[in-house]
Amino acid sequence: MELLDKLKWRYAAKAMNGKKVAQDKIERIIEAARLAPTSSGLQPFEIIVITNSGIKEKIRPVAWNQSVITDCSHLLVFAAWDTYTEERINKMFDLTNEIRGFENEGWENYRQQLLGSYPQKDPEVNFNHAAKQAYIAFSQSIAAAAFEGVDSTPLEGFDPDAVDEILGLRAKGLRSAVLLPLGYRDEKEDWLVNLVKVRKSTEDLVTVIE
Repeated sequence: MELLDKLKWRYAAKAMNGKKVAQDKIERIIEAARLAPTSSGLQPFEIIVITNSGIKEKIRPVAWNQSVITDCSHLLVFAAWDTYTEERINKMFDLTNEIRGFENEGWENYRQQLLGSYPQKDPEVNFNHAAKQAYIAFSQSIAAAAFEGVDSTPLEGFDPDAVDEILGLRAKGLRSAVLLPLGYRDEKEDWLVNLVKVRKSTEDLVTVIE
């Protein structure tokens, strides 16, 4: 119930007041993203955490000039792999074997199945798949932020190519997927702050098949 109450409290803040979020809260929000489930456990994304005001200033014009970009405490950029490669797949499977301390025949067979599939696909198809996995982690960060009493603003309104260039992501085999400013709402400037949250009813949203 506490989590649900926090989710009812949260909204997409349209103005932030520049107040810094405590580092331990940021770490827990990021940890929630790290613990998120992903397809085949590959975690095909990275999270770029930006506190540098100069970088924020460069991103703001290519993000519809939204003030939360520069007024947030931390700007999270969820950047997905540009494609799946044998090296990337093997790295995650090897990590699993290292952490668990053994090799599983079924797991190794699954490795070969993925190696025979993903690297041969069109890179754009692979990026779109990886971006969907990034969104799962992104969503968990939003929930974790709410739990911490931290405001967040999910942003798709930006020029990905421009953000990629500013951050040098393409050289790292990454492409920006979605942005998440974290901070605290500016109650005097945010037109949305006092409006009632609007969502579909459960009856309109959910169909139960028994």
